[in-house]
Amino acid sequence: MYKKLLACVKSIRKKTDFKPEAALILGSGLGNYAEGISIEEIVDYTEIEGFPVSTVAGHKGRFVFGYVKEMPVVIMQGRVHYYEGYAMSEVVLPTRLMGMLGAKKLMLTNAAGGVNESFKPGDFMMITDHITTGVPSPLIGPNIEELGCRFPDMSEVYSKRLQEVIRKGAAKCKIKLQEGVYVQFTGPNYETPAEIRMCRTWGGDAVGMSTACEAMAARHMGLEVCGISCITNLAAGVSEVKLDHKEVQETADRVSADFKRLVTEVIVSM
Repeated sequence: MYKKLLACVKSIRKKTDFKPEAALILGSGLGNYAEGISIEEIVDYTEIEGFPVSTVAGHKGRFVFGYVKEMPVVIMQGRVHYYEGYAMSEVVLPTRLMGMLGAKKLMLTNAAGGVNESFKPGDFMMITDHITTGVPSPLIGPNIEELGCRFPDMSEVYSKRLQEVIRKGAAKCKIKLQEGVYVQFTGPNYETPAEIRMCRTWGGDAVGMSTACEAMAARHMGLEVCGISCITNLAAGVSEVKLDHKEVQETADRVSADFKRLVTEVIVSM
């Protein structure tokens, strides 16, 4: 895997020597955020040797290098999910790659289902912690010593410093901010009502199919991590409405302007 990462770095360096300070992974509703920054270079995933390519409709599948105001960033426009059939080590390859390109901070965004009954569609939830019992750890297998230690500490996956940056950013943008624990499952099916009750018992507030594995891989490398979920729907059993991806997209699109303002404020204040 480390050799594959080095090959990916080499492929990108043939196109750009841009060194990002921060990395951003775009979830549903933020897909076109990258078009609004000062772009230096775009590298399609298909141009990168050995790189996993997302099969999800609406994911553009490329890295965008540029500046959010003065902050040099690399943006992942379209992530890879475990449910697409990739090994978990492949799912987190892009996260590790952005760290190897120079990023020291990572902001994760996603669309999530609300488990906390006080949440409503359109809310933003700052991730304070996560539960990954439902998915394999991306660190299973031989440890990549060049990236991090065999048994990395996960007592503060989501940086308390960056959590405060998000709180201040939301207040400045006059955006209501929820806080909570994100639970990752495999997907692609939505969870059952019984599984959502289990999540609530565990202490989960939102559920999704990405993000936590990326956060773990980033912390293994020593990156400072933060995350925001857009609550696009209430999870199974929380409401009587049947779940479908169209509802997720519609809610994400409805609040995308606020999401973009918040993301920008956080990135420039990192």
